[in-house]
Amino acid sequence: MLGYPARKISTPDEHVNILQITDLHLASHYPISGNLIADNDDPTDSICQNHFEATLKQALSEDIRCDLILVTGDLVNQVQSAIYDHIFEVLEATSIPFACIAGNHDVTDETVTEQPFFQRELIAQSADNRLLSRHVIDTDYWQLLLLDSAIPGKVAGEVTNTDIDWLCDQLKACDKPALIAIHHHVIPMKSDWIDAHIAENTENFWQRMIPFEHLRVIISGHTHQEQVRYRQGVTVYSTPSTCYQFKPYEDDFTVDKNARPGYRWLQLANKGQVASWVKRLDT
Repeated sequence: MLGYPARKISTPDEHVNILQITDLHLASHYPISGNLIADNDDPTDSICQNHFEATLKQALSEDIRCDLILVTGDLVNQVQSAIYDHIFEVLEATSIPFACIAGNHDVTDETVTEQPFFQRELIAQSADNRLLSRHVIDTDYWQLLLLDSAIPGKVAGEVTNTDIDWLCDQLKACDKPALIAIHHHVIPMKSDWIDAHIAENTENFWQRMIPFEHLRVIISGHTHQEQVRYRQGVTVYSTPSTCYQFKPYEDDFTVDKNARPGYRWLQLANKGQVASWVKRLDT
């Protein structure tokens, strides 16, 4: 695998452009219908690889240089090596450096998927060895820290004390502006059902991050929606899925059938400034 994972990014100007895609949820079978989600469909069975490939193609056709692709978890809906093989082939074909971390679906399979979500059995699986944990990508002016928050057999994630120790070590060793990429959200989304599956140990995480004023950005997936929040001078972005979306601010599980697949651009400038925006897949 040529150049994977990305470790060093150097650009011709004083900023780095990152494409974040997340929650691909590819499965070994794909629906025949072109609809994102039919009225009687379970969204976890209504995933089409075309959404992932079309999203990537659209993003890379925009008038912006892409220096790095970050995939922030839930690459698959079934933990099978062949699905990862396909995803990595598509990403490698871009010739752009990339890195991937695990989400809960990358370490958990579900049985009886025709049943409502809360009636399914969750089965722990081992993560594909291409998915990263505690990984550093160094750029000319920024440090990017990738963390695996997934817990095998669970929907919720965790930032362990060992993870936090590692983050503190990296942030002490390098005073460049820093970005953390993680799958699970670390700030509540004001939606009861998804906040039941937030990363555990987040209060300890935030307390331990207080000394590091150069931590500027956190990006995550998992919530299948676009939100921007702020804490301790850190901008925290959640990013839409490349397939189906969850409706924001709903206390019960609700799919947003009007929201298109999406992706996020981040432009990290030389003095710690950040510009970020979400784009949606064209209809």
